[in-house]
Amino acid sequence: MDNAGYKEEPYDENELRKRPINGNVDRSVNDGGVVIENTVTLKKTVGLISGTSFIVGTVIGSGIFISPKGVLTETGSVGLSLIVWGLGGMLSLLGSLSYAELGCIIRKSGGEYAYIGAAMGRVLAFLFAWTKIIVLTPSSVAIITLTFAQYFITFFPYCGIPQVPLKIIAATIIVTLTIINCYDTRAGASVQVIFTAAKLIALVIIVIGGLVKLGQGHTATMKTGFDGTVGSASGVALAFYDALWAYDGWNNLNYITEELKNPYVNLPRANIVGVLLVTVLYVLANISYLVVLGTDGLLESDAVAVTWGEEVLGSAGIIMPIFVLCSTFGAANGSLFSGVRTLYSAARDEQFPEILSYVNCRRYTPIPCLIFTATLSLLMLIPGDIGQLIDFFSFAAWLFYALAIVSLFILRWKMKDAHRPIKVFLLLPMIFLACSIYLVIAPIIQDPRIEFLYAAIFMVGGLVFYIPLVHFQLMTGRFDTVTRFLQKLMEVAPSPYVPDFD
Repeated sequence: MDNAGYKEEPYDENELRKRPINGNVDRSVNDGGVVIENTVTLKKTVGLISGTSFIVGTVIGSGIFISPKGVLTETGSVGLSLIVWGLGGMLSLLGSLSYAELGCIIRKSGGEYAYIGAAMGRVLAFLFAWTKIIVLTPSSVAIITLTFAQYFITFFPYCGIPQVPLKIIAATIIVTLTIINCYDTRAGASVQVIFTAAKLIALVIIVIGGLVKLGQGHTATMKTGFDGTVGSASGVALAFYDALWAYDGWNNLNYITEELKNPYVNLPRANIVGVLLVTVLYVLANISYLVVLGTDGLLESDAVAVTWGEEVLGSAGIIMPIFVLCSTFGAANGSLFSGVRTLYSAARDEQFPEILSYVNCRRYTPIPCLIFTATLSLLMLIPGDIGQLIDFFSFAAWLFYALAIVSLFILRWKMKDAHRPIKVFLLLPMIFLACSIYLVIAPIIQDPRIEFLYAAIFMVGGLVFYIPLVHFQLMTGRFDTVTRFLQKLMEVAPSPYVPDFD
C-alpha cells in the first residue's frame, strides 16, 4: 500500500507511550475513501539496481576466496571442479526463478518463513524461523566477518594465525554494521551498492589476469582435465556444499520484499541478472586461480586471492586483500540487512517476542531485531571454526530451501487464481527440489557427521518453545512492562503488515 497519505509527525514520548503494544493502529479515511494506516512501517527504498546489488553483493563475499580449495579437494580434478562451479550457479538460478514466483504471490518479507507459513502452516514456519534466527543468520555473519579478519591480518606479520585478534576484528565489523543499519535503511542499501562495486572490480582484475596468462601459454593445469576425479557421491555432494556456500545469498532479496519498489518487476529481474552475473564471474575466476597457481598452489594457499595477487601483480598485489576486505564487508552487511527481516516478520506474527518487530519512529529501522541478531553473531564468534559452521549452515539451509519449493507446488493449488507476473515451468523447481534433497541426504548416508545430528536435534527442539510459548501463549502479557521500557529506550513502535496493492 502506498504511504502517500501518511504524515510524519515529530516524535513524542507521550504519544509513543499511548501506542498499544499489541500492534493495533489508528485508521483514517482520505477523500477517496481509501483507508490509510497511520503507523510506522519499513519504507520502500530498494529499487532494481540496489536490489541486484543486494544479491550480487551478498553472494560474492567470503566463499569465492575460501571455497575454491574445498571444491577442488572434494572433486579431485580441474574439470569436475569447474563443472561443479557452473552447475552450482545454474542450480542457484533455478532456485532464484522459483523464489521470484513465490515472492510475487506472497509479498511479505521473511523469505521462506512467509512461503512455508502460507503453504504448510505456522508450526513449520516457526521451525524455519527458529533455525534461521538463532543459527543461520548469526553463523553466516560470523563466518563472513571472520574471513574479513583473516584477510585483514595478512597486512601484519604474525607467527601463525592468532585467534584473539581475529575475533576482535570480526566483532568490531559486526558492531559497525549494526550501527549503520540501525541508523538508516538507506545507509545500509548504499553500503551494499558501494561495496558491491568494489568486489566486482576485484573479480574483474582476477579474470583479466587469468585470461592474460592463458594467452601467454600457461595451459598446463587446464590440460589435466578430469585426471584424479573422485568417484564418491558424498564427495561430489560436499563439493557442491562448498560451491553453493559461495553462491549463498541468491535468495536474499526475497527477505526484504516489503521494502522493494515495484516487486512484480524488480524481484524477478534482480534475481535473474544477479545470479547469472555471479555465475559467469565465479567460473572465470576459478579458471584464473588454476591457471596462475596450479592445483598444488591453490590447495596450499590459505588466502587464495592474496596468493594470486602476489603471483600476478607483484608489489601491486597489496590491492587484492583490500578488495577482499571490501567484498566481505559488503557481504556481511547484506547478510545482516536481509537476515533480520525473518525475525522481524516472525515477531510481527507473534511467533517471537513482539518487541522484536518494532520499528524506530524516527529512522524507520528495525532496531530491536538488529541488536538481537548482532548479539547472537558475536556469540557465534566464540567457537570460530569456519569449516564446521559451513557444514552446519549448508545442511539446515538446503532442507528449508526444499520446503520452500514444496510450498511453491502447494500454493499453485491453494492460490490457483492468484496473479502471477512470473510463473516458472514446473520442471525447473522439480529439478531444484531433487538437488536439494540430494544435498541433504547423500552426505548423511555416505559420510555421517555429528554436525548433521546436532542440526536435526536443534531444529526439532524448537517445538519445546513453540508449544508452550506460541501455541498456548503462556507468556503473553507477562513482559508488557519490559516491552514499554524498551519502546521508550529505543524509540520504537509496532509495525503491522500493510498489504501492497500496487
